[in-house]
Amino acid sequence: MVIESVAFDLPDAKFVTDRLLQNPKDFEEVLITFYGQDNAAQFAELLTTHLTTANELVGAMKEGNTDAASDAEKRWYDNADQIATFLANINPNWSVDDWQDMLYNHLAMTKAEANDILTQNFEDSINVFADIEREALEMADVMTQGITQQFMQFFR
Repeated sequence: MVIESVAFDLPDAKFVTDRLLQNPKDFEEVLITFYGQDNAAQFAELLTTHLTTANELVGAMKEGNTDAASDAEKRWYDNADQIATFLANINPNWSVDDWQDMLYNHLAMTKAEANDILTQNFEDSINVFADIEREALEMADVMTQGITQQFMQFFR
């Protein structure tokens, strides 16, 4: 929704962006139980950066500003590396390489979806969105499995 709102200057842009930025706070609330306040807050900060950088990228793509888009995309991938490293450091069941692969795939698909929307290639954007949704569910499964393996005492 944020990509479409930014692409087409929709009046709901602030509202959908605010809702999207609630996700890191929701993650933080859940992760506190397992990893403590500091780690949960750090993850929320990394995820917020992920989302705001994506927004910058879409805006730059919309404006045709290739330098700004390249800069945002580089920072987006650097952030993905930071997220992958962070997750692998807090849970021995998560690997940097696995998270990096999933996140890089997610970034590439999200950029493709944004490009499809900006170029009004809506059929392809819908197909890419379905792939993004499927991968998000797979990442949720990896996260859930890692937490349940690390904290089996809570899941008996």
